[in-house]
Amino acid sequence: MKVTRALQPFLPLCRRLFPDLPSLPGFPEMPDLPSLPGRLAGLSLTLLKATALDLAILAGHLLLYPSGIAQERREPVRPALPAGSAAGDPTRLPTQAPLPVVLLHGFIDNRSVFVLLRRSLAQHGRHRVESLNYSPLTCDIRTAAELLGRHIEEICERTGNVQVDVVGHSLGGLIARYYVQRLGGDVRVRTLVTLGTPHSGTRVAPLANAHPIVRQMRPGSAVIEELSRPAPGCRTRFVSFWSDLDHLMDPLESACVDHPDLSAQNVRVTGIGHLALPVHPAVATGIRQALDTAPSQEPAAARRTGLTVA
Repeated sequence: MKVTRALQPFLPLCRRLFPDLPSLPGFPEMPDLPSLPGRLAGLSLTLLKATALDLAILAGHLLLYPSGIAQERREPVRPALPAGSAAGDPTRLPTQAPLPVVLLHGFIDNRSVFVLLRRSLAQHGRHRVESLNYSPLTCDIRTAAELLGRHIEEICERTGNVQVDVVGHSLGGLIARYYVQRLGGDVRVRTLVTLGTPHSGTRVAPLANAHPIVRQMRPGSAVIEELSRPAPGCRTRFVSFWSDLDHLMDPLESACVDHPDLSAQNVRVTGIGHLALPVHPAVATGIRQALDTAPSQEPAAARRTGLTVA
């Protein structure tokens, strides 16, 4: 009985992470305790590894942070020849060049968080990758979404493309979703990939409520309520990567896109935390696959897949 009382606070987490645990006879809410300690030990080790990785990433990011404070230089770009084309070689058939990719960082961050992801994208043919820094003093998601919209219009004008793909980490994904869903950005954004984004709001760190933009990320805020409204005909495809060890998402499933009008794929990532999502090579591979997949012409639907990171 003492063991039962000691483990009771962990039962909701255990049920969420281990849905296959058998229940005690007569106590459907109580998992079979003999099998629970071993599962918790494994969970503790996984949490320890994920936390250590997040701390290492945080230390490295703090070193890189100064390099990403300034906006990146944007030189005029001529519309590139389609990939595979060659001047003077009429026998080669042109193929469609990849769309530009726009990277949008999270709260109190900057473009330096995408150093490794940017390199991965470039190595696999995505040479038009641009980042947007929004000010850490930004106090409204709507204002940041309008800035993103102007930035994307400028990219389209400069490159000759009519659409872009967007990857947003944490708050960046929420800003991009607001642009797509509420400001008509679905005309410009073909695929929006979000990494650890609180689509339904997060209750973590209540002391951070002093910042207005954090309050907008709470469940039930005006912004979250706007994003829950009908969005018929939204043309953007959503791919949301969410981690079962994300310490900034409460509840964890708030990082999933759950909207009847949106075409969405939710990818559960197992084994890493919030800070590792834009850094880990396995996630980068998943992002590339998402960007290389043509949007489905099927009716809007939500699909769930998984990605295990050892």
